[in-house]
Amino acid sequence: MTLDNLIEIVIHGRGGQGSVTAANLLVAAALKDGNKGVQAFPVFGAERRGAPVRAFARISESEIHLRSEIYEPDVVIIQDESIMNIIDTLKGMKKDGKILINTTKSPDEFDFSNKFNVATVDATGIAIKHDILVGGIPVVNTPILGAVPKVVEKVSLPAIQEVIQEKWKGDAGKNNVKATNDAFKQVELKF
Repeated sequence: MTLDNLIEIVIHGRGGQGSVTAANLLVAAALKDGNKGVQAFPVFGAERRGAPVRAFARISESEIHLRSEIYEPDVVIIQDESIMNIIDTLKGMKKDGKILINTTKSPDEFDFSNKFNVATVDATGIAIKHDILVGGIPVVNTPILGAVPKVVEKVSLPAIQEVIQEKWKGDAGKNNVKATNDAFKQVELKF
């Protein structure tokens, strides 16, 4: 069985940054954009605030029957650049894979930018600007989702913004949508 245009995404972050929520919002947006098959699921362990966390998302034009972790991602989203010093975030990455990193650096500043397609965005700065904080700590999941449509063609910014507004009402929803707009405009690509 082959899946129509299956895209497998791994999201690396830290506990409290909203990696699991990001995966869920991402696939909800993909569903709104007409994709028939979507999955989002985390890897659970002894997670706590600040500990490395992984979440997975699959998007396809047909139903998905896979029920395993993602071992060869098409896309890796890194919500905290410092995690790259602790774990192999690019493990199994496909040759033509895409990486989206929350950083103030440009794509060229990463030594793997000549091997993979790299996108960067300052999701932390955007979260701070729009007061997307929990306990004073920036939550970068929605800002980084604003950059995803530049990396994953199967998901649009309007769909992401719609699912955000469904999840958060009032000022919280408005601030998160503004953050996605900023990330969409500010993302730097080396593809």
